Amino acid sequence: MVPTHQVALMGLCLFAYSAFSARLTRRWLTAPLVFTAFGLVTGSAGFGWLAFEPDAELIRVIAEITLVLLLFVDASQIRLRQLERNLGVPGRLLGIGMPLTIVLGTGVAMLLFPSWSLWEAALVATILAPTDAALGQPVLTHPSVPPLTRQALTVESGLNDGIALPLVLVLLGLASADVSGGLATFWLLQVTLGPVVGAVVGFGSAWLLRKAERNDWADQSFLRIGSLTAAGLCYLTAEAVGGNGFMAAFVGGLAFGTASPTVSKHVLQFLEVEGQLLMLAVFVLLGCVFAGPALADAPLRAWGYGLLSLTVIRMLPVLVSMGGTGEKLWPKLFLGWFGPRGLASLLFGMLLVEHETLTSGRALFDVVVITVLLSIVLHGLTAAWGAERFARWAAVHGRKDARREPSATVHEDV
Repeated sequence: MVPTHQVALMGLCLFAYSAFSARLTRRWLTAPLVFTAFGLVTGSAGFGWLAFEPDAELIRVIAEITLVLLLFVDASQIRLRQLERNLGVPGRLLGIGMPLTIVLGTGVAMLLFPSWSLWEAALVATILAPTDAALGQPVLTHPSVPPLTRQALTVESGLNDGIALPLVLVLLGLASADVSGGLATFWLLQVTLGPVVGAVVGFGSAWLLRKAERNDWADQSFLRIGSLTAAGLCYLTAEAVGGNGFMAAFVGGLAFGTASPTVSKHVLQFLEVEGQLLMLAVFVLLGCVFAGPALADAPLRAWGYGLLSLTVIRMLPVLVSMGGTGEKLWPKLFLGWFGPRGLASLLFGMLLVEHETLTSGRALFDVVVITVLLSIVLHGLTAAWGAERFARWAAVHGRKDARREPSATVHEDV
């Protein structure tokens, strides 16, 4: 049970930020930056007002619920038909840039951490491959940033966590040596049975809720609750039959949004309000529980890898993936830099410390934490400034997409 004074302290921080959020954002103080700093100052590395054990059940539960909802909500907003028509730059970032990021990140990890196995190096690289829209929110919401650029970053961040997830799970098994005999079958079921269960539960729940909405069987507020419950059903059903619940959540969200785009708007409404509370809670936990030990124990090369992950390891693959498009260098660098690492990487990273058979789990997790902390600071401080500068550049150079919205987006406006 969390002490009342700790809940009150977190509530006070949330209230204060809510009251001054617009002014703080204009001064480059994003919500992830503020709440991570709050956790660091009030946690074990600071005044000790917020006291949580790293292996506390509460942390695991919050992390798992947040990851399930993040995967489900992101996937539920994807429109496959529109994705086929508007793949373009997002397709290059995901199909070329992301695999190159993982390969390059694996190679750099093996050079900096020679004691790690190939699977451990690949695991860290894959965990740090997904980008986070929340950390680059000023870019994605800036009205003067060309809409096709915003769309590319939005679609990339919405899809890459789901794409990375099965590879993270497989590499986690390989790095843990959990792939022999019956364990190999177990991991195979994890990454195959989960999506099957997710597809069935996600599609079935969306069909039923759509029918309930059309026939006026359910109140709108309960349709919203039912939509969120579908995410939990995907996760719990998959876990009950031996599949992976996170895979089920992502595929279930994809099936849910495909079966009923109108019902999936209730899921998006949750993400815009209540979902923000869960995400901010994770950033507070990052600051008060994980940041202190990582800052104290992580070697200098962990900082080096973090900086390389945000720059060379991210930006070089983006430049390669955008080759032949005729795009100028500045937009390519803009797309490369604003690929922040945040919530998905942190939540994937928490899976490392849960695996007792992963001997280097803590060292790998420290690298993930350092990289996310660097991203929170560097991308948080440069997002608004970068958006303004890029918008001015686009206006001067007459970008074709600077004055029009795309005809269709992968994430439908609801």
